Amino acid sequence: MSLLFITLRFLDVVDIFLVAFLLYQLYRLIRGTVAMDIFAGIFLVYLFWLIVKALNMEMLASILGQVIGVGVIALIVVFQQEIRRFLLMIGNRYMKQPWFSSGIFSDSQSPMEQEVLDHIYHAVGNMSKNKTGALIVMARQSELAAVIKTGQNLDAVISSRLLESIFFKNNPLHDGAVVIRHHRIEAAGCVLPITENIFLPSKYGMRHRAALGLAEQNDAVTIIVSEETGEISLAYDAEIHFNLSLVKLKNEINILFG
Repeated sequence: MSLLFITLRFLDVVDIFLVAFLLYQLYRLIRGTVAMDIFAGIFLVYLFWLIVKALNMEMLASILGQVIGVGVIALIVVFQQEIRRFLLMIGNRYMKQPWFSSGIFSDSQSPMEQEVLDHIYHAVGNMSKNKTGALIVMARQSELAAVIKTGQNLDAVISSRLLESIFFKNNPLHDGAVVIRHHRIEAAGCVLPITENIFLPSKYGMRHRAALGLAEQNDAVTIIVSEETGEISLAYDAEIHFNLSLVKLKNEINILFG
């Protein structure tokens, strides 16, 4: 297909689509963070360089070209966390696909047993009523080995009474997260990465920021119970869903682990 002197091939359309997709994913990763401002500054410098080149201002174009050339290395250093998150997001997303996760890449867990889920729901419901703060991480494809190492290994059978006792305010492990993997409580008192997203409402504290930070880095699902209000939230796939009823929580988790 051609328009006047412009020739548009099918591969050009694919190229434009892929660039748009990558830019959108990059925007999703850095929106609400300091990296967004840095990226905007770099984009303006690059745009200025293109204008200078178009005007044939050779000296200035040469200087800016050198700056941009060195800037590629600087970008890797500045955006190393965002690049890591982007690669994790791509890996986690495609590892869930049946055509990719079969064979050597297969490490999926079997569906969560309903009895196990019922214990979790019962504990969350009680802690919500009593305004007991809680962070319950449920592993999916990611093994969460690095997170588990930050806490106390338990390898215990899941029960609502055990979950409630872990998050009891006088328990030394209550401030950290519980990690559930392979249908067992693997560890408690675990430390989660903190999100840099500045758009998270200020009324939500470190538990919500930690849950979102984990959701930005892998495919784990985290249940949050607010200590101040008893509100239930759920974080997964780089997003956090606030103020869920127990029924809504059950529906979401049954879909995610069904």
